[in-house]
Amino acid sequence: MNKACSVATDAGITVREVTWESHGGDIRRLRRDVFVREQQVSEAEEWDDYDAVSRYVIAVDGRGRALGTGRLAPQGKIERLAVQRDCRGRGIGTALLRTLLDMAATQGYRRVYLHAQCRALDFYARQGFTAEGPEFDEAGITHRKMTLNLPRQSR
Repeated sequence: MNKACSVATDAGITVREVTWESHGGDIRRLRRDVFVREQQVSEAEEWDDYDAVSRYVIAVDGRGRALGTGRLAPQGKIERLAVQRDCRGRGIGTALLRTLLDMAATQGYRRVYLHAQCRALDFYARQGFTAEGPEFDEAGITHRKMTLNLPRQSR
């Protein structure tokens, strides 16, 4: 845990794996700001049983301010990718996603999936994800399932 990898897109930004126990306050604040306040997702829908058992990443600036987060749930689903509104467009979401994909591959997953908000389909497609099936509603927002086959890790 707490393995850091630098984000080349913005000087001073670091993405690292953290735990719910060590960084739950930052994770909750980011998700509350992005999903509950900005996107109007209900508190009841935002928090779930996977919070305590998922693997997390967090992006921090040089002052230690948490700018973004995401999680890899045990079933191989990437979820809750969130970047503070004033920090978007700096490559932080891409860095978070790539770190989650590296974690999934290292953990032995051959394939991961996510439920992408339809307005973010292009973002995930640029990272190699493929949309599958019809659009559907999740927390009052239109989504679509997307999948990605991961390369085999050499050991």
